Amino acid sequence: MSLDNRLSPSIVPSRVDLRICEVFAEVFSFSHNTELLGGADEPLYLPAKNSSPARIYYRLDYERSALHEIAHWCIAGEQRRSQADYGYWYTPDGRCAQQQEKFVEVEAKPQAVEWFLSVAAGLKFGVSTDNLAHPNDPTALKDAVYNQLQDYVATAFPPRAQQIAEALAAVFGGEIICSASLPDRIELN
Repeated sequence: MSLDNRLSPSIVPSRVDLRICEVFAEVFSFSHNTELLGGADEPLYLPAKNSSPARIYYRLDYERSALHEIAHWCIAGEQRRSQADYGYWYTPDGRCAQQQEKFVEVEAKPQAVEWFLSVAAGLKFGVSTDNLAHPNDPTALKDAVYNQLQDYVATAFPPRAQQIAEALAAVFGGEIICSASLPDRIELN
C-alpha cells in the first residue's frame, strides 16, 4: 500500500482529538516543525520535506490513536524522525506468533507512553494487541507495557512525552503519573 493511499481526508475528527491536535500544535509546531492530523485510514508519520512540516497522521477520529501516534513520535530520535514511519517495519493484522513477539517487543515503550498521555488527558487506556485476525493471549504485551511504565516512572519519561503530558493535564484536568499515582497492573483491560 502506498503511503498516499493510507490517508482519508473525508473523515472529520471529534472534538476531543481536535483539542489534542491543538495542544500538540501549541507545544511542538514551532519547536519541532511537526503537526498532528486526524482522518487517516491508517496511522502514518511523514518527515518534514521542503517547506512542509513533519506530519503525524492518526486513525480516523480516535483520540487514543492520536495519543498512540504522539507516543511513537515522542520516543523517536532525530534520525528516526527523518524517515517515513520512523523507518520501522509494520506487519498489519494477521501476524504470526513470531511477528507478534516482535510487536510486543517494539510496542511496550510507545504503549507505556500512550498510557502516561491518556491519564494526563483524563482518558481510559487499554493495551492494543492490534492482531484481531489471530487473537492471542495479550498477557505478554500487558506485562511488557506495565513493566515499561514502571521503568519510566522510576527513571524518566522521554522529554517530549513529559512536555505534552503536562500540557494535556493542564487542558483536560488529568494527572501526571508518578510513583505515588502509579496505576495498578489490574487496571489494564
